[in-house]
Amino acid sequence: MSIHSIRPVRLLAAVLALSAAVTGCSRADRDEAPVASTDKGPATELRLGYFPNVTHAAALVGLDQGLFTKELGSTKLVPTKFNAGPEAVGALLGGSLDASFIGSGPAINAYAKSNGEAVRLIAGTTSGGAQLVVKPTITKPADLAGKTVVTPQLGNTQDVSLKKWLAENKLTGKVKVTNLENAQTLDAFKQGDVDAAWLPEPWSSRLVLDAGAKVLLDEASLWPDGKFPTTVLIVRTQFLQEHPETVKALLSGLVSAIDFATTDKAAAETAVNKQLKEATGKALQPAVIDRAFQNIQITADPIASTFPQLAKDQVTAGIAKEAPAVAGFADLGPLNDVLSKAGKPAVDAAGLDTK
Repeated sequence: MSIHSIRPVRLLAAVLALSAAVTGCSRADRDEAPVASTDKGPATELRLGYFPNVTHAAALVGLDQGLFTKELGSTKLVPTKFNAGPEAVGALLGGSLDASFIGSGPAINAYAKSNGEAVRLIAGTTSGGAQLVVKPTITKPADLAGKTVVTPQLGNTQDVSLKKWLAENKLTGKVKVTNLENAQTLDAFKQGDVDAAWLPEPWSSRLVLDAGAKVLLDEASLWPDGKFPTTVLIVRTQFLQEHPETVKALLSGLVSAIDFATTDKAAAETAVNKQLKEATGKALQPAVIDRAFQNIQITADPIASTFPQLAKDQVTAGIAKEAPAVAGFADLGPLNDVLSKAGKPAVDAAGLDTK
């Protein structure tokens, strides 16, 4: 073989060897290299939102009994009080809050506003506990025509529920809907400035027992088996990715708080009332908190199957032009890990965990 024929062969062999080495390296990278993790270990602090409502009983019990703090260990808990969901959404999307107990409507909005990126639904906390209460002279939906009805905040869970219900009863545009903080609603009702209000507990009970209102509609009557998510727990997606063990610790505290509340109702009422007094400066009368607790079910199940309908309700209510996408909203894996460890049954994501 001449030197002229050897050189191309050697060159070809070298090229093939280099190609094999590169291919082998690429295949190893694809098959064996671990996916880069964003887990940064326990967070230095956890900024947690909640509302001073009985519908946030699990959160209030957890705070009062130190159950979150116990599970979080070295992570500092920073509780932050909000009046209604849209405020908490702003804090979450702005990065000044890490997780929050919140109504289902604002939770969906937080997910939708960020194109499904910023937050994840990680647990439920309360089913039920919202009522339309009215002046005694109002006996049927049509009686609300020309009247003023209050909700806690524009676009919050009760605001959506009211406006959907008004639309279904052909009362859209015939009723003046306004928004007030819950304590202001109580005063306005007493003064005769408003005729009705769609409120979460304990405020519906306060209007009934302290201001002479009556219940025209319990929202539970509108849902299968009377179950619907009044309060859920959401977390910033980035926080969940960077501090998964901190999120599990928060969920462990939540499960402990739910166990406490469902095992000893009297002790739970005392704990909630103590926290309400610290947050608002005034405790509830025993009859009010008793009535409020009768209207709620404290549960870690977010009742995920209701979220597609809740999203559609925003369109019916005139809050959104199209139903916000909720596919992929739930990440219940951490909760189910905690529940499994505690010997409790898993909760169903009802397909809400996939896009």
